[in-house]
Amino acid sequence: MLALSGCSSWGCTDTTAERGKAGARVRVVDTEGQPLGVTAVVVDWSLEPHPQAPSAGDQVHFRFRFDGADEYSDPAVDACAVDKKRVTLGCKTVYSSRAFGPRDSPRTGDDWLAVELPEQVAGVLLIPNDQSHDRRTCEADIKDGGGTHPAEPPSRGDQL
Repeated sequence: MLALSGCSSWGCTDTTAERGKAGARVRVVDTEGQPLGVTAVVVDWSLEPHPQAPSAGDQVHFRFRFDGADEYSDPAVDACAVDKKRVTLGCKTVYSSRAFGPRDSPRTGDDWLAVELPEQVAGVLLIPNDQSHDRRTCEADIKDGGGTHPAEPPSRGDQL
C-alpha cells in the first residue's frame, strides 16, 4: 500500500510540527525537525520610533541574518520580542529573501516588531521552525492535502 502527502486508504490526516527551542541563533528545521543547512541569527536590536510612524513611540527594530540561504531557498522563521521571562510581546515571520545584505556577505536584513510595552523588551528570539512552506490541509484538498504542517506561530503572551 502506498501513502502519499499524508493520505492513505483510511483518509487524510493533518498534523502540526512541534515548535523548536527559540534563541538568538537557531538552525532552521523542516516540519520533521531535520536541519535545512541554514542558520538564522539576530544580529542586534534596539528600541526606537519607526521612521514611518514616529508618533507611535518606540518599537523594536532588529537586524537578522540567514547563513546558508541562497537565491533558490527562502526559509522563514518567526521572530519575537520577549521579556526577561521569554514571554512574547510581539512576533512576525521574517523571510531570508527579505534580507538584502551586500552581495559578498550572508543574507542580512532588518525589520520592526510592534509591541505595547517596549520598556519590557529584553531581547529578540527566533523560532527555528521553517514557516516558508505549508502544504494544503485535508479540509482544503482531501486528495492531495494533509501531512505535517509548520509549527503554529506564537501568540502574544506565549512563553518561549
